[in-house]
Amino acid sequence: MILAVDAMGGDKAPLEPCRGAIMACQMDSSLQVALVGDASKMSSFLDEAPAEVRKRIHLVHTDEFISMDESPSVSIRKKRNSSMRLAMEMVRVKDAEAVISAGNTGAIVAGGILVLGRIPGIDRPGLGVPIATLSSRVSLLLDVGATVRCKPINLTQFALMGSIYMKSLVGVSDPTVALLSNGEEDIKGDDVVLQAREMLKASSLNFVGYVEGKDVPLGTTDVVVCDGYTGNVLLKFGEGLGEGVMNLMKEEISKSFLPKVGLLFMLPMLKKLHYRFDYERHGGTPLLGVRGTVIKAHGRSRAKAICNALMVARDFVARRGVQTIEDELAKGGI
Repeated sequence: MILAVDAMGGDKAPLEPCRGAIMACQMDSSLQVALVGDASKMSSFLDEAPAEVRKRIHLVHTDEFISMDESPSVSIRKKRNSSMRLAMEMVRVKDAEAVISAGNTGAIVAGGILVLGRIPGIDRPGLGVPIATLSSRVSLLLDVGATVRCKPINLTQFALMGSIYMKSLVGVSDPTVALLSNGEEDIKGDDVVLQAREMLKASSLNFVGYVEGKDVPLGTTDVVVCDGYTGNVLLKFGEGLGEGVMNLMKEEISKSFLPKVGLLFMLPMLKKLHYRFDYERHGGTPLLGVRGTVIKAHGRSRAKAICNALMVARDFVARRGVQTIEDELAKGGI
């Protein structure tokens, strides 16, 4: 299986994408990775790779890339030789099974639509992120940035794709679906949310109504649906809160001796909690609704996260993720 990586995308490119590719190829001996970017910058980072691994990593040269602050639709159209666009073209012509990028989210979405096209029956794609919760359940939150402003039909289609994803690809037998709103009562929500609620109530999905922001970390439902603006704010708030709590703990521990002693006993538990909520463990998330496997990694991704994003791509391809969603939509949903 060949996977294409936008090696120039992300805050730590191309170093971390290169190292992530090495890690992934070490984990899976059947994997091949095409690193798309400036070969002169990437080649030195591959010197540390074992010979057996290095022969499965291919460099696709281009000196053009899309930065984080560029206009998404303009850049993906005009920069036809950018690392992101070329990686997506590889998927379109079947030279690669999937594309992974930690780059400009808007450009990834625009590229997915422009280069790969939408699945029939889907108006706008959505990014779904698995959220580790305080319960044993993992909730899928979508959208988190692909479609900033939504119509009721977009939210309904997100719910459908999220339910298909959780059932067919994660193994949840009858996924519950909820709309994120500003209250649990039926009268809450703006016009878009209210109309989406009525559409979902009339659907065959296991729709359980509204959830509030406080319910998301509690894991009260399998799929949480919202527009991309709200989802992105919620996701970034959660990341910031986690980092803030950790920094406060470090600050308090450094002030006196007793907390340091207590930390020794708490260390195993803290390591387990860190593993459970570590975004790098999930690596990346699929752009649902386009006719190709596109995995968006966090802009700050280091090698571990890129490696895990490659594993997400590998598994999504192996489980026929795109085809499964397309087939279920063609049957009228689930």
